[in-house]
Amino acid sequence: MSQHPTDTAPAPAGDTRAAAEWWRDAVIYQVYPRSFADSDGDGTGDLEGIRQRLPYLRDLGVDAVWLSPFYASPQADGGYDVADYRAVDPMYGTLLDADAVIRDAHALDLRIIVDLVPNHSSDQHEWFRRAVADGPGSPLRERYHFRPGKGVHGELPPNDWESIFGGPAWTRLPDGEWYLHLFAPEQPDLNWDHPAVADEFRSILRFWLDMGVDGFRIDVAHGLVKAEGLPDLGGSDQLKLLGNDVMPFFDQDGVHDVYRSWRLILDEYDRREVQSEGLPAAGRRQPGGRIFVAEAWTPTVERTAHYVRPDELHQAFNFQYLGAPWEATELRAIIDSSLDAMRPVGAPATWVLSNHDVTRHATRYANPPGLGTQIRTPGDRELGLRRARAATLLMLALPGSAYVYQGEELGLPDVTDLPDEVRQDPSFFRAAGQDGFRDGCRVPIPWTRTGSSYGFGSGGSWLPQPAVWGELSVEAQSGVPGSTLELYRAAIAARRATPGLGAGDRVTWREDAPEGVLHFERPGFACTVNTTGAPVRLPVPGTVLLASGPVASAEGTFELPADTTVWWTTA
Repeated sequence: MSQHPTDTAPAPAGDTRAAAEWWRDAVIYQVYPRSFADSDGDGTGDLEGIRQRLPYLRDLGVDAVWLSPFYASPQADGGYDVADYRAVDPMYGTLLDADAVIRDAHALDLRIIVDLVPNHSSDQHEWFRRAVADGPGSPLRERYHFRPGKGVHGELPPNDWESIFGGPAWTRLPDGEWYLHLFAPEQPDLNWDHPAVADEFRSILRFWLDMGVDGFRIDVAHGLVKAEGLPDLGGSDQLKLLGNDVMPFFDQDGVHDVYRSWRLILDEYDRREVQSEGLPAAGRRQPGGRIFVAEAWTPTVERTAHYVRPDELHQAFNFQYLGAPWEATELRAIIDSSLDAMRPVGAPATWVLSNHDVTRHATRYANPPGLGTQIRTPGDRELGLRRARAATLLMLALPGSAYVYQGEELGLPDVTDLPDEVRQDPSFFRAAGQDGFRDGCRVPIPWTRTGSSYGFGSGGSWLPQPAVWGELSVEAQSGVPGSTLELYRAAIAARRATPGLGAGDRVTWREDAPEGVLHFERPGFACTVNTTGAPVRLPVPGTVLLASGPVASAEGTFELPADTTVWWTTA
């Protein structure tokens, strides 16, 4: 477990209160189950595959593993259309397999965070199926957003909202009523004004807490509550998850009442476990410390901070940072605003560069800025990897919690040339929607140099892997000095062991750094980042601890290569 020093006095050894706040400076690894490891050779990753690979994650040095959805689902949107929140989809295994993953992870001192999808269910969820079958006027329809249409014969949608995946956010049933779906038609939005919905999700939380999970990542955490009356939007750009416009279906103040009620449940479980277990035996995780993590796309980091007030959630993803270009001025501005926004509410900042919904940062940085987070071209692969490695060291040097998406530790790029016939992202099939290129970051990761799927499984993979995958595999990079995998292992180990990394909420910038260079310091530590395309000569601030690329230091000054980050010890 991460035991980093703070900006104040360190906690005494064995302090369960401090251990319960492990998440403040944790490194959390996201597993997309379908693409991580396949144990039975059917071409699809599964829970048993994850269980078998847990020692790899332990050795990588991460503190926790976040599992994207593995619930029973028709898979209309990669499992984010849940038909049964208390069941495992057969493609991933059984509840016993989920239990084995949790137990084995805890034995390895890893925590398990599972995805929760409360904004919408699958259209195959029992509630929705019964609501459709019962017809207009059924009380069950009140658990979703069913409405009569506009127009003479109700032939027009109830309002002008559009789906995030493109097209109208309403689908009409044969009985004439329309239902709301901010995402795919197979994902009807739940009505959080109905008490049965709130009761159901409190029960779901308890079900998985009783299974032993250590927290929940909340999908579309900003979307549960809709503005009263579902008003028209007018001319706003509705297809942008993140923007300056206030949306009547996102970031409504009512969501905070939901999360206050949820926080009571987590705190109850933490108190119960700490009181009953005390300090753990060797090799077991500390008691308590369960967390909520919000996927909350908000117009500003200040709005994001509302989700992590002391009586609500613990962390919220920093999408402003994820979308930042590789440019010193903008990076510094976002780092400062993120730390400033979280400080008043006592929450840690979070840092993330890639996930299952955006182009991997090794490809984003390989292309010119301004293309967004869905990119269709591979760009300059060598440049992208060099910047990605530098960006990783910058991220891991910042105070707060860092999230790593599976395969980024291998330097994987997006697969930008997938044939149309293999694509499965629902937004790819919706006119006027997003680019629909999320499949490119979901291609199964490589474990070995050779094999039908480079060690992913014995039966190929559900999305085709590029021919270069073998040389980027875990096998090809393990033990190789300078490889991206070994850089991640070294960086996470150094972050855990080095004073000045991880904990706290402040950095001290060096104001005389040249244009395009970031240099900040923390007690006993400094980080220097060159975001320019040319080498820069700088004063030596200390002893090199780690660098994202070759650095030749000299007495007095050193040359920092283009797109390179260096960590220094300064004590």
